[in-house]
Amino acid sequence: MIAALDHVQLAAPPGSEDRLRTFYCGTLGMTEVPKPPALAARGGCWFRAGEVSLHLGTEQDFRPARQAHPGLLVTGIDTYAARLTAHGTPVAWDGNLPGHRRFYCEDPVGNRLEFLEPIR
Repeated sequence: MIAALDHVQLAAPPGSEDRLRTFYCGTLGMTEVPKPPALAARGGCWFRAGEVSLHLGTEQDFRPARQAHPGLLVTGIDTYAARLTAHGTPVAWDGNLPGHRRFYCEDPVGNRLEFLEPIR
C-alpha cells in the first residue's frame, strides 16, 4: 500500500545548481537539504518546505517537460504570485480548475511548476 509521496524529482542541466538554489531557496523560500555524499557527486540539489520535497537531478541532454509538473499547494496565492513576479519570474494564471485558484511558472531551467490554493 502506498502511504505517502516522499519527493518529486525534476531534471536540470549540469552546472545549473547555483541558479536552482537562488530560485528554490531565495525565490520560493524552500530550504536546501544536503544530499548524501554518494549522491552529491552526481550533481543536482534537494529542497524542502514543510512536508514537500523536490529533488533536482542533473541530466546531460536536459530538456524541460512541457506538461509534466509538480502541483504545489500554497496559502496566500496572491502574495506568492507577487513574490515570484518581484523576483523576475512571470506567472500565468489559469482559472480552469474548479474550486481552486492557480497559476503556473517556470524555474530557471524551464521546469513547469503549478501553484494552487483551494477556494474556501
